Amino acid sequence: MKALVTGGAGFIGSHLTQRLLKDGHNVAVIDNLSTGSLNNIESFKGHSCFEFVSGDIRNTELIGPLVEHCDVIFHLAAAVGVRLIAEDPVHTIETNIGGTEIVLDIANKFGRKILIASSSEVYGKSESVPFCEEDDIVLGSTSMPRWAYACSKAIDEFLGLAFYQQYGLGVVIGRFFNTIGPRQTGQYGMVVPRFVQMALKDEPVLIYGSGKQTRCFCYVADVVEAIVGLMNSDHAAGKVYNIGSTEEISIEELADKIIEMTGSKSQKQFVPYEVAYGRPIEDMMRRVPNLERIKETTGWEFGTNLDEILQVIIESFKRNSRSAD
Repeated sequence: MKALVTGGAGFIGSHLTQRLLKDGHNVAVIDNLSTGSLNNIESFKGHSCFEFVSGDIRNTELIGPLVEHCDVIFHLAAAVGVRLIAEDPVHTIETNIGGTEIVLDIANKFGRKILIASSSEVYGKSESVPFCEEDDIVLGSTSMPRWAYACSKAIDEFLGLAFYQQYGLGVVIGRFFNTIGPRQTGQYGMVVPRFVQMALKDEPVLIYGSGKQTRCFCYVADVVEAIVGLMNSDHAAGKVYNIGSTEEISIEELADKIIEMTGSKSQKQFVPYEVAYGRPIEDMMRRVPNLERIKETTGWEFGTNLDEILQVIIESFKRNSRSAD
């Protein structure tokens, strides 16, 4: 099988690419490196079954031949991260909606099965926890840039499902819930790498908002397993699937845990959203997935607990720090 991974030099994309190569598949990656990094794919750049194309998914001259010569598409390319969304909302909307539209159109032309990476942000301010795939979405005002990202991913889902319904294209939607692991950067607002880096330097651990908001963090290897399982299933097309963990923790508790696990001297410091992002940011207090649908379809369940994941991440940052010295 030859797979095309858009955004394959990113955090999740690089782990997926590594898994596909390990399974013996040929993999082509396209990435404009806006949030991805060549360092993420360094270990397999010389692999005989790997091809990297530097470019934007909206470039039809680049993406067209890649789709034509692949068997399946994993569409992970997107503008992600609360900070990036707040600072560059135009880029977010254009990349997420425009890019997905182009990839879907070309996938349909050649009849290629495609998985579209969506986000739990789609649920917006809904308080119907745990979130089920068929739940209503509750978005905030259009004056809040955060909801532009949620809306852009919802449009991606609408587009994908429309291609399935109208043309019979094999489209699978995965809604990711707070994926974490090695190679993730805190540059665009991701909380775990930010906290770990601060704690390892004995710097104040900056908690945005009250810290009472809760999240469920899932290990990237478990998420990759879910993605592969969905694409291998004959019954997944035309549906949306939550992918994540149900192990819930508050952001303040997460900070405490990371400080303890790193043996850090760091103190917690609470920062209002307006200060952190330079503008008001609405947040949701809980985000927990219902995982019944994906379990019924593929048998998938997350298998790595938070302490185990954090230990891997901490050790990864320590190794990288030693290598940089």
